[in-house]
Amino acid sequence: MLTEVTGTRYVTPLREGGSVPGLIEADDLGTYVVKFIGAAQGRKALIAEVIAGELARRLGLRVPDLVRFHFDPVIALGEPDQEVQDLLKASGGLNLGMDFLPGSLGFDPLVFDVDPAEAGRVIWFDALIGNVDRSWRNPNMLVWHKDLWLIDHGASLIFHHSWRGVDQAAGKPYDASDHALSRFSPDITAAAAALAPRVTPELLREVTALVPDEWLADEPGFESPDEVRRAYEKVLAARAGSVHERIELAPEQKEKQPPPEWLRTWVEGKAAK
Repeated sequence: MLTEVTGTRYVTPLREGGSVPGLIEADDLGTYVVKFIGAAQGRKALIAEVIAGELARRLGLRVPDLVRFHFDPVIALGEPDQEVQDLLKASGGLNLGMDFLPGSLGFDPLVFDVDPAEAGRVIWFDALIGNVDRSWRNPNMLVWHKDLWLIDHGASLIFHHSWRGVDQAAGKPYDASDHALSRFSPDITAAAAALAPRVTPELLREVTALVPDEWLADEPGFESPDEVRRAYEKVLAARAGSVHERIELAPEQKEKQPPPEWLRTWVEGKAAK
């Protein structure tokens, strides 16, 4: 089970994304980016965050630690924005927290370099989970201590928004032509060879078991949370073996243009802190 913490001080809303997560301190003295159950995307965004994030971690990709975050809206009564207040009031109870990475920088493909092996692993993983939210416009990656970290997987596993079409989800292609890492000559073949054999039934059961029952309960068409878990596992297991054959990259990739030296030096200095 994911570590459980309780919020103690609401710091500020984060307005970069549509879900308006909050930066909150917790009783373990940690600071977390909290995604709320009361956001428009609802519990399915949190389910996707857990399954995708914890699967990525077990495949050797860097993801901030996830925690079960208990939140009492009373600690945020001083928040002046009424829209944010409404969100917080609708999110009492169990939410999802992601470890805050202080001093991290948003990934910019024109500034940071990524080797083909790592680019291939990230794109293969995004194809596996059907992540539609890692474009160059919105990379959803951070650079922290010069390493690449993956964040924001709430828009993945989109098949769970309509289980009636789940049988087609396993064979769905993945368009990576707009992916933030597509310009780095990603080695998809090597990534598939290294990662696909690791996506075992045992691993998938371990990951789906981390999703709280209350987020899976009362799902239409399913009799129990465990039945929903098996449905996620079935799709991911089916995709893992052959999804690399359906990853669509742009036929011609643009030449990488190095940033000005002063910009690279400044960014690397910030990322190292």
